[in-house]
Amino acid sequence: MTPTATESFAPWRDRSEASRNRWTVTATRPVSYDVALCDGILDPANPALLRAVPRGVPPTARRLLVIDSEVHRHYGRSFTDYFERHSIPSATCVLDCDETTKHWGNVRTVLQALDRFGIDRRNEPIVAAGGGVLLDVVGFAGSLYRRGTPVVRVPTTLIGLVDAGIGVKTGVNFDEHKNRIGTYHAADRVVLDPAFLRTVDRRHLSNGLAEILKMALIGDRRLFDLLDWHGAGLLAAKFQRDGRHREAATEVLERSIGGMLDELQPNLWESSLERVVDYGHSFSPTLEMRALPELLHGEAVSIDMALSTLLAEARGLVTATERSRVLRLMRALELPISHPLCTSELLISALGDTTRHRGGRQRLPLPVGIGAARFVDDVDERELEVAGESLAELAKNG
Repeated sequence: MTPTATESFAPWRDRSEASRNRWTVTATRPVSYDVALCDGILDPANPALLRAVPRGVPPTARRLLVIDSEVHRHYGRSFTDYFERHSIPSATCVLDCDETTKHWGNVRTVLQALDRFGIDRRNEPIVAAGGGVLLDVVGFAGSLYRRGTPVVRVPTTLIGLVDAGIGVKTGVNFDEHKNRIGTYHAADRVVLDPAFLRTVDRRHLSNGLAEILKMALIGDRRLFDLLDWHGAGLLAAKFQRDGRHREAATEVLERSIGGMLDELQPNLWESSLERVVDYGHSFSPTLEMRALPELLHGEAVSIDMALSTLLAEARGLVTATERSRVLRLMRALELPISHPLCTSELLISALGDTTRHRGGRQRLPLPVGIGAARFVDDVDERELEVAGESLAELAKNG
Protein backbone atom coordinates (compact mmCIF):
# COMPACT_ATOMS: atom_id res chain seq x y z
CA MET A 1 0.00 0.00 0.00
CA THR A 2 1.33 3.46 -0.88
CA PRO A 3 1.57 5.80 2.18
CA THR A 4 -0.84 8.74 2.13
CA ALA A 5 0.16 12.32 2.97
CA THR A 6 -0.81 11.80 6.62
CA GLU A 7 0.92 8.44 7.03
CA SER A 8 4.53 8.00 8.08
CA PHE A 9 6.76 5.43 6.49
CA ALA A 10 9.06 3.55 8.86
CA PRO A 11 11.81 1.80 6.85
CA TRP A 12 13.07 0.08 9.99
CA ARG A 13 10.09 -2.25 9.77
CA ASP A 14 11.64 -3.83 6.68
CA ARG A 15 15.17 -4.31 8.10
CA SER A 16 16.49 -7.83 8.11
CA GLU A 17 16.77 -9.72 11.38
CA ALA A 18 20.59 -9.48 11.28
CA SER A 19 20.64 -5.68 10.97
CA ARG A 20 17.97 -4.69 13.48
CA ASN A 21 20.44 -4.05 16.30
CA ARG A 22 23.07 -2.07 14.32
CA TRP A 23 22.75 1.36 12.78
CA THR A 24 25.00 3.78 10.91
CA VAL A 25 24.08 7.45 10.81
CA THR A 26 25.61 9.62 8.10
CA ALA A 27 24.81 13.29 7.68
CA THR A 28 26.41 16.34 6.11
CA ARG A 29 25.84 19.92 7.17
CA PRO A 30 27.15 22.48 4.67
CA VAL A 31 28.92 25.58 5.95
CA SER A 32 28.84 28.83 4.04
CA TYR A 33 29.63 32.30 5.31
CA ASP A 34 30.55 35.60 3.72
CA VAL A 35 33.60 37.70 4.54
CA ALA A 36 33.42 41.28 3.29
CA LEU A 37 36.11 43.96 3.42
CA CYS A 38 34.55 47.42 3.34
CA ASP A 39 34.94 50.90 4.81
CA GLY A 40 32.73 52.95 7.11
CA ILE A 41 30.25 50.32 8.25
CA LEU A 42 28.93 52.56 11.06
CA ASP A 43 27.82 55.20 8.56
CA PRO A 44 24.01 54.83 8.55
CA ALA A 45 24.09 55.16 4.75
CA ASN A 46 26.25 52.03 4.53
CA PRO A 47 24.00 48.92 4.41
CA ALA A 48 26.75 46.37 5.20
CA LEU A 49 25.88 45.98 8.89
CA LEU A 50 22.15 46.17 8.20
CA ARG A 51 22.40 43.23 5.82
CA ALA A 52 24.64 41.20 8.13
CA VAL A 53 21.95 38.72 9.20
CA PRO A 54 21.43 35.00 8.54
CA ARG A 55 20.03 34.17 5.13
CA GLY A 56 16.28 34.59 4.98
CA VAL A 57 16.15 36.80 8.09
CA PRO A 58 14.76 40.36 7.76
CA PRO A 59 17.42 43.09 8.13
CA THR A 60 15.47 44.68 11.01
CA ALA A 61 15.70 41.56 13.21
CA ARG A 62 16.71 42.23 16.81
CA ARG A 63 20.44 42.18 17.64
CA LEU A 64 22.40 41.57 20.80
CA LEU A 65 25.61 43.57 20.53
CA VAL A 66 28.48 42.07 22.54
CA ILE A 67 31.27 44.61 22.48
CA ASP A 68 34.71 45.02 23.99
CA SER A 69 34.80 47.75 26.65
CA GLU A 70 37.51 49.73 24.85
CA VAL A 71 35.65 49.48 21.54
CA HIS A 72 32.48 50.53 23.33
CA ARG A 73 34.24 53.64 24.60
CA HIS A 74 35.07 54.69 21.04
CA TYR A 75 32.15 53.30 19.03
CA GLY A 76 29.34 52.22 21.36
CA ARG A 77 27.22 55.27 20.61
CA SER A 78 27.80 54.84 16.86
CA PHE A 79 26.57 51.23 16.96
CA THR A 80 23.47 52.27 18.91
CA ASP A 81 22.77 55.17 16.55
CA TYR A 82 23.15 52.87 13.54
CA PHE A 83 20.64 50.37 14.92
CA GLU A 84 18.21 53.15 15.87
CA ARG A 85 18.44 54.79 12.43
CA HIS A 86 17.44 51.48 10.87
CA SER A 87 14.73 50.69 13.47
CA ILE A 88 16.59 47.64 14.74
CA PRO A 89 15.75 46.70 18.36
CA SER A 90 18.97 45.92 20.21
CA ALA A 91 20.63 45.44 23.57
CA THR A 92 24.30 45.73 24.51
CA CYS A 93 26.61 43.55 26.59
CA VAL A 94 30.01 45.11 27.35
CA LEU A 95 32.97 42.83 28.12
CA ASP A 96 36.46 43.51 29.41
CA CYS A 97 38.46 41.29 27.10
CA ASP A 98 42.13 40.45 26.93
CA GLU A 99 44.15 37.25 27.17
CA THR A 100 43.96 37.29 30.99
CA THR A 101 40.14 37.27 30.87
CA LYS A 102 39.83 34.75 28.03
CA HIS A 103 38.20 32.16 30.23
CA TRP A 104 34.90 30.49 31.10
CA GLY A 105 33.79 33.43 33.27
CA ASN A 106 33.40 35.70 30.25
CA VAL A 107 31.66 32.95 28.26
CA ARG A 108 29.16 32.63 31.12
CA THR A 109 28.59 36.39 31.09
CA VAL A 110 27.65 36.23 27.40
CA LEU A 111 25.37 33.23 27.96
CA GLN A 112 23.56 35.13 30.71
CA ALA A 113 23.14 38.14 28.41
CA LEU A 114 21.69 35.89 25.70
CA ASP A 115 19.22 34.44 28.17
CA ARG A 116 18.14 37.86 29.46
CA PHE A 117 17.70 39.11 25.90
CA GLY A 118 15.61 36.06 25.04
CA ILE A 119 17.34 35.68 21.71
CA ASP A 120 15.69 33.67 18.94
CA ARG A 121 18.52 31.35 17.98
CA ARG A 122 17.38 31.03 14.37
CA ASN A 123 16.52 34.60 13.50
CA GLU A 124 18.27 37.04 15.84
CA PRO A 125 22.05 37.31 15.54
CA ILE A 126 24.67 38.23 18.08
CA VAL A 127 26.88 41.04 16.77
CA ALA A 128 30.38 40.53 18.21
CA ALA A 129 32.50 43.68 17.97
CA GLY A 130 36.04 43.54 19.28
CA GLY A 131 39.43 41.89 18.95
CA GLY A 132 40.32 38.25 18.64
CA VAL A 133 39.75 37.44 22.30
CA LEU A 134 36.21 38.79 22.30
CA LEU A 135 35.42 37.07 18.99
CA ASP A 136 36.59 33.76 20.43
CA VAL A 137 34.60 34.21 23.64
CA VAL A 138 31.39 35.21 21.85
CA GLY A 139 31.78 32.54 19.18
CA PHE A 140 32.17 29.90 21.87
CA ALA A 141 29.10 31.17 23.73
CA GLY A 142 27.11 31.31 20.47
CA SER A 143 27.99 27.71 19.67
CA LEU A 144 26.76 26.58 23.10
CA TYR A 145 23.56 28.58 23.52
CA ARG A 146 20.64 26.47 22.32
CA ARG A 147 23.23 24.38 20.44
CA GLY A 148 23.99 27.14 17.99
CA THR A 149 23.05 30.82 17.78
CA PRO A 150 24.00 32.97 14.76
CA VAL A 151 26.95 35.30 15.18
CA VAL A 152 27.99 38.26 13.06
CA ARG A 153 31.66 39.12 13.59
CA VAL A 154 32.94 42.68 13.42
CA PRO A 155 36.69 42.49 14.14
CA THR A 156 38.12 45.79 15.39
CA THR A 157 41.83 44.90 15.63
CA LEU A 158 44.32 43.96 12.94
CA ILE A 159 44.74 40.44 14.28
CA GLY A 160 40.94 40.12 14.21
CA LEU A 161 40.74 41.30 10.60
CA VAL A 162 43.34 38.95 9.17
CA ASP A 163 43.20 35.94 11.49
CA ALA A 164 40.96 35.52 14.53
CA GLY A 165 37.81 36.92 12.92
CA ILE A 166 37.65 34.93 9.70
CA GLY A 167 37.92 31.23 10.64
CA VAL A 168 35.47 28.94 12.42
CA LYS A 169 37.43 28.01 15.56
CA THR A 170 36.38 29.35 18.92
CA GLY A 171 38.09 28.79 22.23
CA VAL A 172 39.07 30.06 25.65
CA ASN A 173 41.96 29.31 27.95
CA PHE A 174 41.54 26.62 30.56
CA ASP A 175 43.73 25.45 33.43
CA GLU A 176 46.67 27.57 32.23
CA HIS A 177 46.49 26.13 28.71
CA LYS A 178 45.76 28.32 25.71
CA ASN A 179 42.45 27.71 23.93
CA ARG A 180 42.10 24.34 25.63
CA ILE A 181 38.29 24.34 25.42
CA GLY A 182 36.41 25.45 22.34
CA THR A 183 34.28 24.53 19.35
CA TYR A 184 33.98 25.04 15.62
CA HIS A 185 31.23 27.57 14.98
CA ALA A 186 31.13 29.50 11.74
CA ALA A 187 29.91 33.08 11.81
CA ASP A 188 26.97 33.89 9.58
CA ARG A 189 28.74 37.01 8.32
CA VAL A 190 32.12 38.63 8.88
CA VAL A 191 32.33 42.37 8.22
CA LEU A 192 35.87 43.76 8.05
CA ASP A 193 36.33 47.53 8.35
CA PRO A 194 39.89 48.87 8.60
CA ALA A 195 38.49 52.18 9.89
CA PHE A 196 38.36 50.64 13.38
CA LEU A 197 42.16 50.47 13.33
CA ARG A 198 42.34 54.26 13.74
CA THR A 199 41.82 53.82 17.49
CA VAL A 200 44.07 50.76 17.92
CA ASP A 201 47.39 51.52 19.58
CA ARG A 202 50.66 50.94 17.78
CA ARG A 203 51.67 47.86 19.75
CA HIS A 204 48.42 46.06 18.95
CA LEU A 205 48.82 46.92 15.27
CA SER A 206 52.30 45.42 15.39
CA ASN A 207 50.74 42.41 17.11
CA GLY A 208 48.47 41.87 14.10
CA LEU A 209 51.35 42.31 11.68
CA ALA A 210 52.86 39.11 13.09
CA GLU A 211 49.98 37.08 11.65
CA ILE A 212 50.35 38.86 8.30
CA LEU A 213 54.07 38.10 8.32
CA LYS A 214 53.22 34.46 9.03
CA MET A 215 51.18 34.25 5.83
CA ALA A 216 54.02 35.87 3.89
CA LEU A 217 56.70 33.52 5.19
CA ILE A 218 54.80 30.29 4.52
CA GLY A 219 53.24 31.05 1.17
CA ASP A 220 53.38 34.55 -0.30
CA ARG A 221 56.71 36.08 -1.32
CA ARG A 222 54.93 39.11 -2.79
CA LEU A 223 53.31 39.78 0.59
CA PHE A 224 56.71 39.59 2.27
CA ASP A 225 58.11 42.13 -0.19
CA LEU A 226 55.16 44.44 0.45
CA LEU A 227 55.82 44.27 4.18
CA ASP A 228 59.51 44.88 3.58
CA TRP A 229 58.78 47.96 1.49
CA HIS A 230 55.72 49.38 3.25
CA GLY A 231 55.40 47.66 6.63
CA ALA A 232 56.75 50.51 8.77
CA GLY A 233 54.62 53.01 6.84
CA LEU A 234 51.49 50.89 7.22
CA LEU A 235 52.14 50.65 10.93
CA ALA A 236 52.42 54.42 11.19
CA ALA A 237 49.36 54.99 8.99
CA LYS A 238 47.30 52.39 10.91
CA PHE A 239 46.41 50.60 7.70
CA GLN A 240 44.05 53.38 6.63
CA ARG A 241 43.15 53.26 2.97
CA ASP A 242 42.98 56.99 2.44
CA GLY A 243 46.60 58.20 2.28
CA ARG A 244 49.89 57.53 0.54
CA HIS A 245 49.87 53.89 1.66
CA ARG A 246 46.33 53.30 0.39
CA GLU A 247 47.22 50.81 -2.35
CA ALA A 248 49.72 48.93 -0.19
CA ALA A 249 47.24 48.70 2.71
CA THR A 250 44.56 47.29 0.43
CA GLU A 251 46.85 44.72 -1.18
CA VAL A 252 48.38 43.60 2.12
CA LEU A 253 44.94 43.14 3.71
CA GLU A 254 43.46 41.38 0.69
CA ARG A 255 46.42 39.02 0.28
CA SER A 256 46.49 38.23 4.02
CA ILE A 257 42.77 37.58 4.32
CA GLY A 258 42.51 35.72 1.01
CA GLY A 259 45.57 33.60 1.76
CA MET A 260 44.26 32.66 5.20
CA LEU A 261 40.83 31.71 3.84
CA ASP A 262 42.43 29.67 1.04
CA GLU A 263 44.29 27.66 3.68
CA LEU A 264 41.33 27.31 6.05
CA GLN A 265 38.54 26.45 3.62
CA PRO A 266 39.61 22.90 2.62
CA ASN A 267 40.27 21.97 6.25
CA LEU A 268 37.82 23.95 8.38
CA TRP A 269 37.49 21.24 11.03
CA GLU A 270 41.20 20.41 10.97
CA SER A 271 40.74 16.81 9.91
CA SER A 272 44.24 17.15 8.47
CA LEU A 273 46.72 18.02 11.22
CA GLU A 274 49.31 19.31 8.76
CA ARG A 275 48.35 22.97 8.61
CA VAL A 276 50.90 25.48 7.33
CA VAL A 277 49.00 28.20 9.19
CA ASP A 278 50.24 26.53 12.38
CA TYR A 279 53.58 28.16 11.56
CA GLY A 280 54.42 30.36 14.52
CA HIS A 281 52.02 28.39 16.73
CA SER A 282 54.14 25.45 17.85
CA PHE A 283 56.09 27.00 20.73
CA SER A 284 54.13 30.24 21.17
CA PRO A 285 51.07 28.89 23.05
CA THR A 286 53.22 27.74 25.98
CA LEU A 287 55.42 30.85 25.89
CA GLU A 288 52.41 33.17 25.71
CA MET A 289 50.66 31.58 28.68
CA ARG A 290 53.83 31.56 30.78
CA ALA A 291 54.54 35.22 29.99
CA LEU A 292 51.02 36.56 30.59
CA PRO A 293 50.26 39.43 30.62
CA GLU A 294 53.61 40.59 29.28
CA LEU A 295 53.46 39.11 25.77
CA LEU A 296 50.65 39.63 23.28
CA HIS A 297 49.62 36.76 21.04
CA GLY A 298 51.33 38.08 17.90
CA GLU A 299 54.49 38.84 19.84
CA ALA A 300 54.71 35.23 21.00
CA VAL A 301 54.03 34.11 17.41
CA SER A 302 56.87 36.34 16.19
CA ILE A 303 59.32 34.71 18.61
CA ASP A 304 58.13 31.27 17.48
CA MET A 305 58.67 32.25 13.83
CA ALA A 306 62.14 33.61 14.57
CA LEU A 307 63.07 30.36 16.31
CA SER A 308 61.63 28.28 13.46
CA THR A 309 63.62 30.34 10.98
CA LEU A 310 66.83 29.47 12.83
CA LEU A 311 65.85 25.79 12.94
CA ALA A 312 65.29 25.98 9.17
CA GLU A 313 68.62 27.71 8.62
CA ALA A 314 70.46 24.98 10.52
CA ARG A 315 68.85 22.41 8.21
CA GLY A 316 69.79 24.31 5.05
CA LEU A 317 66.21 25.31 4.25
CA VAL A 318 66.86 29.03 4.75
CA THR A 319 70.06 30.91 3.86
CA ALA A 320 71.82 33.24 6.29
CA THR A 321 70.81 36.15 4.06
CA GLU A 322 67.16 35.13 4.15
CA ARG A 323 67.30 34.65 7.91
CA SER A 324 68.80 38.12 8.35
CA ARG A 325 66.12 39.63 6.15
CA VAL A 326 63.34 37.94 8.13
CA LEU A 327 64.68 39.07 11.50
CA ARG A 328 65.32 42.59 10.19
CA LEU A 329 61.71 42.84 9.02
CA MET A 330 60.44 41.61 12.39
CA ARG A 331 62.36 44.43 14.06
CA ALA A 332 61.02 46.96 11.52
CA LEU A 333 57.50 45.81 12.37
CA GLU A 334 58.38 46.32 16.06
CA LEU A 335 58.03 42.64 16.88
CA PRO A 336 60.24 40.78 19.39
CA ILE A 337 62.45 37.90 18.27
CA SER A 338 63.29 36.48 21.71
CA HIS A 339 62.25 36.52 25.37
CA PRO A 340 64.00 35.57 28.63
CA LEU A 341 61.46 32.80 29.25
CA CYS A 342 62.39 31.18 25.95
CA THR A 343 64.71 28.61 27.54
CA SER A 344 65.52 25.16 26.20
CA GLU A 345 63.36 23.67 28.99
CA LEU A 346 60.35 25.71 27.90
CA LEU A 347 60.90 24.95 24.21
CA ILE A 348 61.17 21.20 24.84
CA SER A 349 58.03 21.28 26.98
CA ALA A 350 56.17 23.36 24.38
CA LEU A 351 57.07 21.03 21.52
CA GLY A 352 55.98 18.04 23.60
CA ASP A 353 52.60 19.63 24.24
CA THR A 354 52.19 20.54 20.57
CA THR A 355 53.12 17.00 19.51
CA ARG A 356 50.41 15.55 21.77
CA HIS A 357 47.83 17.75 20.08
CA ARG A 358 49.00 16.93 16.56
CA GLY A 359 48.29 13.24 16.72
CA GLY A 360 51.58 12.24 18.32
CA ARG A 361 53.73 13.81 15.58
CA GLN A 362 55.49 17.15 15.57
CA ARG A 363 54.12 18.22 12.15
CA LEU A 364 56.30 21.28 12.63
CA PRO A 365 56.09 23.76 9.72
CA LEU A 366 59.49 25.22 8.86
CA PRO A 367 60.08 27.89 6.21
CA VAL A 368 61.76 26.98 2.95
CA GLY A 369 63.35 30.20 1.82
CA ILE A 370 60.80 33.02 1.95
CA GLY A 371 57.30 32.12 0.77
CA ALA A 372 57.20 28.33 1.19
CA ALA A 373 57.17 25.76 3.98
CA ARG A 374 57.55 22.07 4.73
CA PHE A 375 56.69 19.84 7.67
CA VAL A 376 59.24 18.00 9.79
CA ASP A 377 58.81 15.43 12.54
CA ASP A 378 62.33 14.97 13.86
CA VAL A 379 63.40 18.15 15.68
CA ASP A 380 65.40 17.01 18.72
CA GLU A 381 66.25 18.63 22.02
CA ARG A 382 69.78 19.56 20.97
CA GLU A 383 68.47 21.41 17.89
CA LEU A 384 66.09 23.38 20.07
CA GLU A 385 68.81 24.22 22.54
CA VAL A 386 71.18 25.48 19.83
CA ALA A 387 68.46 27.47 18.04
CA GLY A 388 67.30 29.05 21.30
CA GLU A 389 70.82 30.07 22.27
CA SER A 390 71.53 31.49 18.80
CA LEU A 391 68.29 33.45 18.88
CA ALA A 392 69.08 34.95 22.27
CA GLU A 393 72.53 35.97 20.99
CA LEU A 394 71.08 37.58 17.86
CA ALA A 395 68.52 39.46 19.96
CA LYS A 396 71.20 40.70 22.34
CA ASN A 397 73.49 41.91 19.54
CA GLY A 398 70.71 43.55 17.57
